[in-house]
Amino acid sequence: MWPESNPIKMKKSLFIPLVLLVMMTTQCTEKEKGEKNPFFGEYNTPFNIPPFEKIKPEDYIPAMEKGMEEQNKEIAAIVNNPDDPTWDNTMKPLDASGELLRKVLRVFHNQISANTNNELQKIQMEMSPRLSAHFDEISLNPKLFERIKSVYENQDKFNLTDEEKYLLENHYKELVRNGADLTPEKKEELKAINQKLSKLEVKFNQNLLAETNKYKIVIDNKKDLEGLPESVIAAGASEAKADNLEGKWVYTVQRPSMYPFLTYAKNRDLRKKLYMYYINRANHNDKYDNKEIVAEIVSLRADKAKLLGYKSHAALTLEPRMAKTPEKAYDLLNKVWAAALPVAKKEAAMMQDIIDKEGGNFKLQPWDWWYYAEKIRKAKYNLDEGEIRPYFELSNVRDGVFWTANKLYGITFTKLNNVPLPHPDAEAYEVKEADGSHLGVLFMDFFPRGSKRGGAWCDSYQEHRIVNGKEEMPIVTIVTNVTKPTGDTPSLLSLDEVETIFHEFGHGLDALFSKASYNTTYIAWDFVELPSQIDEHWAMQPEVLHHYAKNYKTGEIIPDTLVKKMDEASKFNQGFANVEYLAAAMLDLAYHTLEAPVNIDVAEFEGDYLGSTGLIPEIVSRYRTTYFAHIIGGYDAGYYSYIWAAVLDNDAFEAFKENGIFDQKTAESFRKNILEKNGIEDPMKMYIDFRGREPRIDPLLKNRGLMN
Repeated sequence: MWPESNPIKMKKSLFIPLVLLVMMTTQCTEKEKGEKNPFFGEYNTPFNIPPFEKIKPEDYIPAMEKGMEEQNKEIAAIVNNPDDPTWDNTMKPLDASGELLRKVLRVFHNQISANTNNELQKIQMEMSPRLSAHFDEISLNPKLFERIKSVYENQDKFNLTDEEKYLLENHYKELVRNGADLTPEKKEELKAINQKLSKLEVKFNQNLLAETNKYKIVIDNKKDLEGLPESVIAAGASEAKADNLEGKWVYTVQRPSMYPFLTYAKNRDLRKKLYMYYINRANHNDKYDNKEIVAEIVSLRADKAKLLGYKSHAALTLEPRMAKTPEKAYDLLNKVWAAALPVAKKEAAMMQDIIDKEGGNFKLQPWDWWYYAEKIRKAKYNLDEGEIRPYFELSNVRDGVFWTANKLYGITFTKLNNVPLPHPDAEAYEVKEADGSHLGVLFMDFFPRGSKRGGAWCDSYQEHRIVNGKEEMPIVTIVTNVTKPTGDTPSLLSLDEVETIFHEFGHGLDALFSKASYNTTYIAWDFVELPSQIDEHWAMQPEVLHHYAKNYKTGEIIPDTLVKKMDEASKFNQGFANVEYLAAAMLDLAYHTLEAPVNIDVAEFEGDYLGSTGLIPEIVSRYRTTYFAHIIGGYDAGYYSYIWAAVLDNDAFEAFKENGIFDQKTAESFRKNILEKNGIEDPMKMYIDFRGREPRIDPLLKNRGLMN
């Protein structure tokens, strides 16, 4: 649901009535105002890319307001149509409605995430409840629902395609889950809850961004840099220079800055200081504190679920997903937890043994984990991340991602110059099919900055669809926060950062290959990570490494001995990696399986719940509540989705391994059955059509070293 002509040219004349002059002047002024707002006309840019440099903060609200006004008229036309409801006079125009609003929100939401500022945040805070109310008015419109219900109940009359049947069924059921069958009084109650939630969710994210930008450690004694590789020292100096602290070193709670510091810094007190900053973001009982915000969000979500006739928020949100129920999600989490926790305990014992042998005289703490994990990696596998990074220069990794996609699908990537960019740091590429035809546009925006939220993601400025018989092609953006270049040293990535780029690129392929005909799609949230996570598997395959992993100084291909060591070490620290993730996924479900009325102290709830799981004190949940942005921004009762999709991606990659990792027939099947149909067909059917059977868990446990 999501007129331009030449100005009138004339000579001044005393014979033109004054009222006409006023009217003409007014028309000209209004027209000029319209022309200044880029959303009110055609973009007239290559590939219909938004003209980012022309879009100003003051353009957004008028465009949103006009977009809502236009969509309201379109909905009224559907509702007031005297003809019996059909797909063509109800569902099709409903899907097409709100084109202007969809156009502006695509740009606004992407800019809020990747290039925000105070003005945009104020707009977000003002418009979020208004937009929530607008969409509620549509989804809760009783006359519209009756028409949709009629189409749903009479669908056999309309000769619908499989895609249309899937969209109709999901749209109808989604409306019911969103309150379309409620009484008028309960609908008003639901609207009030939704508007409160929208405000709270915006405030949570703004607090978190402020907290993330706020915390850093400043080092002015070179001795405190002991243990850090030169590249990490240079990165700290570069960060300090950007903060006008030349001659010092700065490390932040952005992961590309924090993780290398935790991994190498010998100064244990500084490791603790930085780590404690990180895990206590938005948890200081000040204006940026998120505890009460989360408590109210959890309470409102439980109230909303009860209002809609569901036992819990998790029961409501999981119904349309592959898991269907929170019990099935918990079942998977518990199986992997039971396999991972003993491995994590062994890893902790190994680290404690090193500490004791070195005469450390202290117990292993969470801020020590990365430091001693690196020591074990060196001792057991003779593998030093500092030895690896020179082979993973960012542009080589990017080219490796492109090369892999070309080998699998035949597509090519051509750098675009002189096109609008969402941020000066971004790069643009035209993506073409093997026959040279246009497939889409891809933006890539790699480095951290204060205006960008943390993490990595993929989104779109335009999705694939068919409009009036014309195919519109995707415009996709991939955004990450990987290690920045410093001085003469280019961006050298960690293994985790390499896999992150492959991961987000998998989402990008999903968007680029989509064959959706409509604006509306329904992707099961626990299926959505399959395309991204399977792409990670190629990152460390020897055939792929030998193409892109080149020493940035010498051009030397990564040696086979180093590739072997990386493979041997790939299952190392998997106890930690799985346990810290699973703890967060279970915490998410714990919040969202609470039944209304809910009144919790977030700090107490988090501590009690994680304590009950058997989580060892040496490991902190990957996300603590006050900075758990996933469960505020769409993964609520859904953070388990990564492990659910991991079962799928590990099982699916077995098909490539069985036939050859670049087998064209397997790749074509994955594209046709998964990537092209994602969101327009039942996910289990898609998977079975590709794999020939339902997924199995054993490949996941085996690949992660969690199976005896």
